[in-house]
Amino acid sequence: MFHFEDELWLPRGRNEVFPFFADARNLSEITPPWVQFQVLTPAPIVMQPGALIDYRIRVHGLPIRWRTEITEWDPPHRFVDVQLRGPYTLWHHTHMFDEKGGGTLCIDKVNYRPRGGAIINRLFVRKDVQRIFAYRRKRLLELFPAPINEMRPAV
Repeated sequence: MFHFEDELWLPRGRNEVFPFFADARNLSEITPPWVQFQVLTPAPIVMQPGALIDYRIRVHGLPIRWRTEITEWDPPHRFVDVQLRGPYTLWHHTHMFDEKGGGTLCIDKVNYRPRGGAIINRLFVRKDVQRIFAYRRKRLLELFPAPINEMRPAV
């Protein structure tokens, strides 16, 4: 099993950030275009333990169906999604949201096991996960910029 962690501080309150993540359809906003991410589950998706969400993605050009289950739901603090079907033999993603410094610290902890094990992880998967989360960081900073009044210089 492999582990990936990422932290991103956003200059917005948790009351604004968490609802964005609570809408599964927003995942397409923060997923790189080369993944060709599509949510297949009809709206509205009620986020709660046991919620099932189906997606279609492309991994190195290959179309893959992905199903996740929300196994923990504790708004506005955290939630966990677990892959039931998809490109990994294990995908367990914990999303945490902490109020910090007048904004929200978004923490992602992912435990995963790719098909093909350590060699495939080293050659492809680890780099893919890092690129996807780098794109996600960039998009989230664009979607949640500092409020205008905080960007003005002090006089």
